[in-house]
Amino acid sequence: MASMLELKNVHAGYGEFRVLHGVNMRVDKGEIVALVGPNGAGKTTTLRTILNMTTRYEGEIKFQGRDITRIPTHKIVEEGITMVPEGRGIFNPLTVYENLLAGAYTKRAQEKIEDSLEFVFSLFPRLKERKNQIAGTLSGGEAQMLAIARALMARPTLLMFDEPSLGLAPKIVLEVFDVVVKLRDSGVTVLIVEQHVKNSLEVADRAYVMEMGQIVLEGEGKALLKDERLKKAYLII
Repeated sequence: MASMLELKNVHAGYGEFRVLHGVNMRVDKGEIVALVGPNGAGKTTTLRTILNMTTRYEGEIKFQGRDITRIPTHKIVEEGITMVPEGRGIFNPLTVYENLLAGAYTKRAQEKIEDSLEFVFSLFPRLKERKNQIAGTLSGGEAQMLAIARALMARPTLLMFDEPSLGLAPKIVLEVFDVVVKLRDSGVTVLIVEQHVKNSLEVADRAYVMEMGQIVLEGEGKALLKDERLKKAYLII
């Protein structure tokens, strides 16, 4: 299976504050990869570094065989990488429909707006029902669905999630992970950062465990569920 994304010996942070210390990982086409670990481990920084939103000191990042290390963030999005940020980041004063249109700002997305709308409304029927509703009046679960749908409007080949279940009720958390699997099955490659370690590993084809800015463990998602170190660290039953 061809690697879609590769990080090789990546050191990164913010100004003089170093967070990542030699990160090596890959995401293959057509799979879900989970990046798990404690708070402050560097997971979000890893996603931001992929999008060139941090200070990179050393290392290389390749997407579909091309070095994207020095490409501006908006160009990386045009290449096919999009992120659903922690906290959702939707435009509260705009309608659901206007939020979705705002996500389709790249040239290739503009050319396929109707197809993209049909796809996201098939995934999230509630958004279709509420397309004229002000986004700020949505429930937490609906707002997260809108954040995912807006990211999909950019027509990514790799979709990155940063804590998609944050602040959601358990029932909605399960719905979010169900959507992640559906996206993989529809051809979207997924990289997910998530505090719900058990849920993440259950859906992930492969996973990486990060501690203090380094990858300390990797393997198949379901195999890592049985790892005694992880079960003890994250109280996985």
